[in-house]
Amino acid sequence: MRPCRCRATIFTGWSGVPADLTPLRLVWLILTVTGAGISIWNGLPAPAGPDWAAVLTLAVWCLVETMVRRNWLALVTLPALGLGLGCALPLYLFIRSRRVV
Repeated sequence: MRPCRCRATIFTGWSGVPADLTPLRLVWLILTVTGAGISIWNGLPAPAGPDWAAVLTLAVWCLVETMVRRNWLALVTLPALGLGLGCALPLYLFIRSRRVV
């Protein structure tokens, strides 16, 4: 019988929280879900005026830093821009703050 090569998440204590989910990463995750919920609740408004500059800046930052750090998962931020900056920016910071192996 071969040993299992599946990657298991290491849990800390009895809380059931994964070991790599630090308090700061938990805040980014909560802000991402909150931003997406508010955006969906308001009917997905399109960016207007200065918001376009912020959307473009986040998209360029995500693309450039993804190429440098080889953190390909961060490209998930680009479709999340459709939900607005309130969702995409915390999502990018959540993904960026994890350990890249």
